[in-house]
Amino acid sequence: MTGLGSVAWPPAPIRTERLVLRASEAGDRAAFVELFSSPEVGTYVGGAQPRDEVERTAPEVPGRRTGFFVVALGGAMIGMVSFDPDPDFGEAQLGYQFLPEFWGQGYAYEACAAALDWFAAARPGQQVVTTTQTANLASMRLAAKLGFTEVRRFEGWGAEQWSGVWTPRGVTDASR
Repeated sequence: MTGLGSVAWPPAPIRTERLVLRASEAGDRAAFVELFSSPEVGTYVGGAQPRDEVERTAPEVPGRRTGFFVVALGGAMIGMVSFDPDPDFGEAQLGYQFLPEFWGQGYAYEACAAALDWFAAARPGQQVVTTTQTANLASMRLAAKLGFTEVRRFEGWGAEQWSGVWTPRGVTDASR
């Protein structure tokens, strides 16, 4: 994977109008437990994990890895954005999850747009992919709003999936 390569991690916090994207901290653990055990959040990602299992297995500081941003509002974690290796495309794959009480308020767009801007500066010219279930209409709208274009649809994980690619502004296939 080209992904993040040798990017120094963690970067300085990224500040948007309402949010801060930063490395995870020990104080984020309770929000991680809530996020990964939430039935609403798990709807399109294979289901929620049992809360007691998440409590038992989550590290003291969850999400401490290259490419993983905590999204904080007023200092408290409300979600996460990550760049992970995509085995099919060989590019970085954008993923995100937010606590349900923060859905529908533009936070996912704000955080993902800031993360993509950071990625474009950190890895100039590299594309990013994302995959979501076609039934997840909110994620489909978000991918389009962020500028992802469809690459393919396929059956996987028991549902139809959609994969799209994002190319930084000013980069074309011919210039890569």
